[in-house]
Amino acid sequence: MNSDKKVARIAGLLYLVVVVTGIFNLAYVPSKLIVWDNASVTVKNIMEHETLFRLGIFGGLICYTAFLLLPLVLYKLFKPIDKTYAVLMTVFAMVSVPISFINMENKFSVLTLLSKADYLKAIDADMLQTQVMFYLHSYNNGNQIASIFWGLWLFPLGYLIFKSGLLPKVLGIFLIVGCFGYLINFTGNFLFPNYDKATISNYITLPASIGEIGTCLWLLIMGAKSYNQTVNSTHEK
Repeated sequence: MNSDKKVARIAGLLYLVVVVTGIFNLAYVPSKLIVWDNASVTVKNIMEHETLFRLGIFGGLICYTAFLLLPLVLYKLFKPIDKTYAVLMTVFAMVSVPISFINMENKFSVLTLLSKADYLKAIDADMLQTQVMFYLHSYNNGNQIASIFWGLWLFPLGYLIFKSGLLPKVLGIFLIVGCFGYLINFTGNFLFPNYDKATISNYITLPASIGEIGTCLWLLIMGAKSYNQTVNSTHEK
């Protein structure tokens, strides 16, 4: 039992790193710096707050590194429950990591364009702004591709939580619903140009957020029941 709790709390700590750095990189920094329909303001914001932009990149790299380790720890915890689903959970999560790391190159390209290097002096202001927005949109597109796997890994994770009883079953339900939320958002954004302006796009991943933050906090604070204890409790009922 102590072993299960230790593994669970390591997973909770890694999950906390993913959640905090992910929110900072994917939500907070863009909300402060990027105005998608105004290139000049966006470039001005990034140049005036370059440290924040760099911290966002750094936070993203930490996030994706932690997300590489997280499913490996969760695999150890959930392997006794269902090995097939534990493998699927691990594969889906880890596939997103190289996509996310490679995608971060777009933000490095923005820094290169704004570095004021001598070889960039031939680029006028309008072209510079256009290229910066191109790389930012490319980065956003890369995140859309990664989001497929950010969603897919939640289904087996949710199933394992629900089946195992190691954590509250309601968290598993939120994660399973959250999986489809991510996939619907990707499909909507890809097929319908104005989908991001629809109200549903702002709320459809809410179950995933509740499930992931809840799972993170439960693992970190409460740990997990031992598998043997859970099985015995089930048999007693």
